[in-house]
Amino acid sequence: MTAANINVNKQTVLQLLTSGQEVPFVIPEYQRPYSWSDDEIITLFDDLWGFSIERTQPNGANSYFLGCIVSYNENGERQIIDGQQRITSLVLLLRAVFTMLENEETKTDEVSNFIDQILPAIWKKDEMTGKVNRSQMLLRSEVVTDSGNELLRKILETGKADPKATDNYSKNYNKFIELYSEKAKNSPHQIFQFILALLKYTILLPIDADDQETALTIFNTLNNRGLPLSDADIFKSYIYKSLDDVGKREFIDKWKKLESDSAKVDESIQSLFYYHMFNLRAKDNDVKTTTPGVRKYYLEKNKNRLNVEVIDKLEESLHLWEVVNGRDSVESESWSQNMDIRKILDCLSSYSNEFWKYPVSIFYMQYKGRNDFEDLFLKFLRKLYVMLLTRFLEAPTISAVKGDILKLNAQIINTCHPVFAAGFEEKKTDDEYELQAEKTRTDNLLIRPNRKVERMMLKILAYMEDKQDTLLPGYWEIEHIFPQTWDSKYYTLDKDEANDKLEHIGNKLPLEKKLNISASNNYFDKKKEKYKESGIAICQKLGNSSLGEWYLPNIEKNDEKICSKLKELFKKWVDEYEPKEAANDNKPEPTPEELAMIKMLKERGLI
Repeated sequence: MTAANINVNKQTVLQLLTSGQEVPFVIPEYQRPYSWSDDEIITLFDDLWGFSIERTQPNGANSYFLGCIVSYNENGERQIIDGQQRITSLVLLLRAVFTMLENEETKTDEVSNFIDQILPAIWKKDEMTGKVNRSQMLLRSEVVTDSGNELLRKILETGKADPKATDNYSKNYNKFIELYSEKAKNSPHQIFQFILALLKYTILLPIDADDQETALTIFNTLNNRGLPLSDADIFKSYIYKSLDDVGKREFIDKWKKLESDSAKVDESIQSLFYYHMFNLRAKDNDVKTTTPGVRKYYLEKNKNRLNVEVIDKLEESLHLWEVVNGRDSVESESWSQNMDIRKILDCLSSYSNEFWKYPVSIFYMQYKGRNDFEDLFLKFLRKLYVMLLTRFLEAPTISAVKGDILKLNAQIINTCHPVFAAGFEEKKTDDEYELQAEKTRTDNLLIRPNRKVERMMLKILAYMEDKQDTLLPGYWEIEHIFPQTWDSKYYTLDKDEANDKLEHIGNKLPLEKKLNISASNNYFDKKKEKYKESGIAICQKLGNSSLGEWYLPNIEKNDEKICSKLKELFKKWVDEYEPKEAANDNKPEPTPEELAMIKMLKERGLI
């Protein structure tokens, strides 16, 4: 069946593998290493063995479907996009079967027949002589980070693998030999049915595309067996191919280190490329709100930026995420010792989407070498928190901040003191009626925040406590001080009013999960003891208070207190970031340099 530039044609294992005589199979550089272990190997063998028995029974199944193989043709070779684990294992199985048949002392007709069939499924056959060359395999692996590529070639050429080897190719080949030997000994007559079922009745569905992009699209659509092939894998291949032999070896070491280091801080190379894309876009003054796919961005317009140097940049950026995700300081980064910075980063990490990461990453990479970076970074992060929170409270969508963030990114490249979009804490009016209306609107937004930013707000409230000198625990739950369910025998409440008040910020605390479970739906006088046990200062403070109960009026009072504290804090942070706005009417005029910068930013549409 042909649809556009895709060809789908059901084939047996023998048909598929012997088609490699015309177009050999290649596992490309960007694929992940061969990873099947005993579990998958034993399951595959046992399933095929069971099918070979069932096939000979009356009304038994006549075929066994083993899945899809997605590929595309490049330079006369079939590049495997999906199915590399399966096709590699099948070839190892066939090589094991061939080895055992070749070692048979008596070459029966069956043995000779299957040897002749398997030969052209593994090795290249000379068109003139009909002889096979065992040094020319129809399957080759070029995976960049797989040290076993040469081992696979040797196993297929010699039929031997070190029994003490720890690589997956050798272990799986030896396991196939072991499984086959056991079956051949215990069921000698069934073993030929097994080989027949494997070669001619086990079905695969090869899907061949004309280009890589189409093959990747098909794979990402079909794949449900694990992580889809990432754009970073494609970039790895692109960079690798551009290097000489020495450069390739150095690059492999760098890539492996980056892969390991990023995993340690709960990031992926894919995400690092994404953050770096926003950095490059900022340097190009690209503020378009249409965000390109990371693969399209690099491969269609920025191939020159895919080089070894970019790997160094990604590695360099990891210290930031070590602090954010690892929630700890880094010895080589003095700013990371600053608990105020770590606290605000922890608050930002609870933002409802990842748009906070891009300006933070750009600012870090742009200015981390400055002597005053620590002070600059703290003020920048606090101002960013205020802008993101207030904008999201007003309009809880990505589009509410996306355009402003992209403009901010571009400004950061030009100045360590970029101009932020306004939040509600910065709106001013001289009209008393408007002032009161604005105050009421602002208070309502803070009192009943969108649930997506509740954790972000609860964190900042917890960190406002003087005694909170450490980060909050990594895992905590939102505790309702007045319980979400109450006994009407004790409290006669208007249900709608109570349900509304229960969800106010003044009725919530961050509490360790274990203590939250223990506190359950008890009333305040019983939960106070649990609050005292908490390692979170704001919980301890409430637990040690003289309050004997917590009722709806307490929520209202706490709401007012929180609103006042947050607005004061936001104003303080804004004034610290923009001291000229907080100064009196005699503030100094902008310097010529500042005026030139403002003019340039306006011309570029950044402010």
